Amino acid sequence: MKIGLLQVSSPDDESPADRRRRVRDRLLAHPDALDLIVLPELWSAGYFHFDRYAELAESPADSPTLAVAAQVARERGCWVHAGSFVERRPSGALRNTAALVAPDGAVAQQYSKVHVFGYRSLEAELLEPGDAVSVAQTPFGPTTGVTCYDLRFPPLWDELVGIGAELVVVPAAWPLARSEHWRLLTGARAVDNQVIVVACNATGTHGGVEAGGHSRVVDPWGRVLGEAGTAEEWLVVDVDPTVVTETRNEFPVLRDRIRDYAALSSADRNQPAREANAP
Repeated sequence: MKIGLLQVSSPDDESPADRRRRVRDRLLAHPDALDLIVLPELWSAGYFHFDRYAELAESPADSPTLAVAAQVARERGCWVHAGSFVERRPSGALRNTAALVAPDGAVAQQYSKVHVFGYRSLEAELLEPGDAVSVAQTPFGPTTGVTCYDLRFPPLWDELVGIGAELVVVPAAWPLARSEHWRLLTGARAVDNQVIVVACNATGTHGGVEAGGHSRVVDPWGRVLGEAGTAEEWLVVDVDPTVVTETRNEFPVLRDRIRDYAALSSADRNQPAREANAP
């Protein structure tokens, strides 16, 4: 399969409507036949434009961001991961919601970010966390997605593998200041879960924060199949999805994973702490 990741910038002086048109045109104009297109986290609104989340929130039923993804999917005949958008729930609460769109334009899988970010960010104050994960059956294997900060939480990835995931898409707005963490964690999650990680990051500066770029695709052996730079650009990578099954068969580490590690210490939890020098 051929995967195209479009690393998008969200400049402060560009309206979301203008950005959606610009990105749509870039997606439609790419000359290669692509099986899957991936966009970053909150690229339409701009992740760091916290003061505009409420104003720019979208309903999935009439989301202009999903409309772009659906148009591109239908016209190109490919799958499109729309990145994420600020979703307004029926309750009025806001979520950071990502969606995978099938070639017929229908949403095949949706995910609301379960780990909302609070460090030097207002996301945790403005958005409620999601409460579910799922997998879509695609021609390139069971596919799912998580978002940005979710890279830091291995138990979530354990659950993704438990429900059958083989390819995990990660839209992100990861800051340049923590780019080494981005590289480390995308590689680690691919290796320790024996999955293909397709991580599409934002780029450029908006809301006073510089996004890190370096979108990348990592296979289950930790091999980086492609990595972008820091500019707004396409990254196109050829991936053989059978590498997941081959890796798991050759090196069956997942079969040795214990499902309930908490049980290993449960008998000791109510005991008083032992002295460090006790026999």
